[in-house]
Amino acid sequence: MVSRRNLDPLKDLGEYIREQRRQAELSLRKLADLAQVSDPYLSQIERGLKRPSAEILQQIARALEVSAESLYVRAGILDADRDSNLVATIHAQSDLTTEQKQVLIRVYRSFLSENQGPETDDRKAGEETEDEL
Repeated sequence: MVSRRNLDPLKDLGEYIREQRRQAELSLRKLADLAQVSDPYLSQIERGLKRPSAEILQQIARALEVSAESLYVRAGILDADRDSNLVATIHAQSDLTTEQKQVLIRVYRSFLSENQGPETDDRKAGEETEDEL
């Protein structure tokens, strides 16, 4: 299991990538191939020896079928917030398939988007606002 708050963010990122790779049942070589990076470079990232760029993190995320945002947060590129913490928690669930994780995240984000949308007067009939509840 990946430590939630490793003292070294690079090691935390590397451990997280390694754990996601293992859950996806990918060899280091296969993930490197899918992410279009060299085997040694990916190995150094997993061991916390190299800080990958945002572009490399995006390639790794795509290959692992995880949110690039979760990797950006662990790498210190983005600040952790409520959304990314929930997304990271969903990704850490070993008892869910990748497809189930993606569906949960899409549903959650659609709710957020719906709730943060512009206020309009043309609400559907019978739709209640928070004040009306």
